[in-house]
Amino acid sequence: MSKDLLTQIYNSFDPFQPLPAGDPAYVDCAEVRGDANVLVDLGNKILRSDRMVCQLYAGHRGGGKSTELLRLKAHLEQKGCLVVYFAADEGDIDPEDAQYTDILLSCTRHLLEELKDADPTPILGWLEDRWNDLKDLALTEISFDKLSVEAQITQFAKLTASIRAIPSERQKIRDRINPHTITLLKALNDFIEDAKDKLPKGKSQLVVIADNLDRIVPIPQDNGRTNHDEIFLERSQQLQGLNCHVIYTIPISMVYSSRASDLRDIYGDPQILPMVMVQTPDGEKDLAGIAKIIEIITKRINIPTASLETDIFGSAEGLQRLCLMSGGHVRNLMLLVRSAIDYIDVLPITDKAILRSITQARDTYRRTVEQDEWELLAKVADSKQIDNDEDYRKLLFNRCVLQYAYFDDEGELQPWYDVHPLIKGIQQFKDAVALLEKKKSIIVS
Repeated sequence: MSKDLLTQIYNSFDPFQPLPAGDPAYVDCAEVRGDANVLVDLGNKILRSDRMVCQLYAGHRGGGKSTELLRLKAHLEQKGCLVVYFAADEGDIDPEDAQYTDILLSCTRHLLEELKDADPTPILGWLEDRWNDLKDLALTEISFDKLSVEAQITQFAKLTASIRAIPSERQKIRDRINPHTITLLKALNDFIEDAKDKLPKGKSQLVVIADNLDRIVPIPQDNGRTNHDEIFLERSQQLQGLNCHVIYTIPISMVYSSRASDLRDIYGDPQILPMVMVQTPDGEKDLAGIAKIIEIITKRINIPTASLETDIFGSAEGLQRLCLMSGGHVRNLMLLVRSAIDYIDVLPITDKAILRSITQARDTYRRTVEQDEWELLAKVADSKQIDNDEDYRKLLFNRCVLQYAYFDDEGELQPWYDVHPLIKGIQQFKDAVALLEKKKSIIVS
């Protein structure tokens, strides 16, 4: 097969581009993901509730949440909703240093830019009142009242962009805006009310989806909590304060923190997107899950006349090993395929190229795991459970531990956890497992 075809396949496995709604490459993996269905789990609450609902959506980064949320957006639009979807970390929020103020400004900017029929006066009036405090941070000396409405909106966008792009100005902007977030929220809601009165024909509800907030890195605070607590719990009234339906993505580690019951009391049960189950809790291959991963690969390649096991891959064993080593994590799968293609000049993708791809990824995880975490990983591999502890939450956030789910014989959903398959091949992990087994045998004897 030609080199051009190899390039085509390489680009079809873009690990950082979610699939748009209706893309033919999409594969419904609900049956091997604990029946997770974003249209039901999140969508029905929006379509059936008499009041505005604020929901949380969690899962491992790169696990497919954005693709599912884009499906939800299209579904809600078909049901008569106007949906404003945005990836908060693209232009507004730095995941390495984010606070509630950044999220509020990001929501405001995207609503302001997308709801063009609504009267922007409330928000622009708020900005004008703050202008003397903010204009030096907005990198301009222009008088606000002399700007056109379009130019005023542009200045608001510059302000939010500065939070992400100029770290030295970030905290200064927050310090000047924080005392006025309540009035900004009121101005935003006045704008939203006007927008709802002017919804296009056939639209009856407004929905905001703020994606990629799950990427916000946990940062310990002086009070012993983290910025996650400050954003999603201490500022929950403000997050819920938008007078429209809202969905926020949230770090998976937050859902498994000691504050999980607080999240449930405030927002209802957060919906979680598990990984595709490529192995059972007993360590056996899950044939249904592997079949789904192979279907994902097949649809991405999209060459009906080609045999996946001979024309595209060098062997069925190599293909299956790639599926297993992905851990059922979609982005990991994409990265592994791309990396393997880097090691060949013509198809098929050889077993040796797959092994080099796996080895390279495994080395990344080796460097991710800290010395005192090997024992914790061995315990997870043994019990298939995690403790309610900050150390385990860190392993979830870093995707060293993955969450899966299945229905048991009584029809109950059973979440379980396992160490990423790539880590299981690392010698330090094998040593930790051997040490754990030795300790268990001593206790038994």
